[in-house]
Amino acid sequence: MNRRHVIGLLLSLPLIPRRSLGFMDDGVPTSRFERILQAARQEHWNTLPIGKRMINIATFFMGVPYVGGTLETQPEVCTVNLEALDCVTFFEVVLNIARMIDHHGSTFEDLVNEVTYTRYRQGKLNGYVSRLHYTAEWIADNIEKNVIHDVTPDMGGEPFPVNVNFMSSHPKFYKPLQDHPELVEAMAAIERHINTIPRTYIPKEKIADAEHLMQQGDIIAITTSKAGLDYAHTGLINRTDGKARFMHASTTHKKVVLDDTIGNYVLSVKSHTGISVLRPVVSA
Repeated sequence: MNRRHVIGLLLSLPLIPRRSLGFMDDGVPTSRFERILQAARQEHWNTLPIGKRMINIATFFMGVPYVGGTLETQPEVCTVNLEALDCVTFFEVVLNIARMIDHHGSTFEDLVNEVTYTRYRQGKLNGYVSRLHYTAEWIADNIEKNVIHDVTPDMGGEPFPVNVNFMSSHPKFYKPLQDHPELVEAMAAIERHINTIPRTYIPKEKIADAEHLMQQGDIIAITTSKAGLDYAHTGLINRTDGKARFMHASTTHKKVVLDDTIGNYVLSVKSHTGISVLRPVVSA
C-alpha cells in the first residue's frame, strides 16, 4: 500500500480506543467493519446477488451520523470513514464492501483499494481533479469499469441534458481550487467533457410507475434543477413489503435512514426533478 493510502486509512479511522478497532478478548467483533465481515462469513453473503448483499451491508450503517466534507483532505488521499457518512460515501462504502467480498478481501486496506477504484477516474488517484466529483461522470466512468449498469433506459428513461459548471464557476466553495487556481481550468475541461456524455433520467412524476422494476441494491442518483449541477442526492433501493423504499444518508434526519418510497421522496423536494437508476454488476 502506498503512502497516500496509508494516510487515507489513518485519517478514516474514528477516534476510538485502539482495542475497539478489531476484536475484544472474547473474540466478539467490535468495529462496524469487522461485524459486517463476520456476518458475511457466517451467512455466506458471497452466494447472494450483489444487490441483496449490499442491502445486508447497508443495514449495518442505519443511524450512522450524516457528516459532509469527510473527503476534503490536502493532499488528496482516499479517505474512508465508516462512522460519518454523506449521501455519496454511504452508497460508495456499501457498494465497495460488497465488491470486496466478491474479491475475497478481508482487510480495511482491501476496502480502501476498492473505493479508490470506483472513486477516481479510471481507478487511479492522481490528485484532486482525478476524483469523480460529478455524479454524471462517476456513472459514466464506472459503467466503463463494469462496476454498474445503467438500467434507466429500460425503465422508460428520457434524455437528461447535463450542463455542469458549478465547481469551476464557484471555486470559493472548494479549498483545493482556492489554493491551486490552476486546477480551476482543469476542472472546467472535465466539466465540458461531462456535458458531452448522453444521460437519461426518469422524470419525478413517472417514478412511481417504474418502481416495480427496481431491485434490491439499485443505486439511485437524483437529478436537480439547480444551475450548474447534475445530481443532488444519492442512495439505494431497499425493497420492503413490496415497496421500493429509499435508503440514504439524510440531511434532514442527520443520519442514515430508510425513507419513503423513492417516488414519494423525490416528489417531496421541489428542486429534485427525477432519477437515474444504476444496477451494481457482479465483480469479475
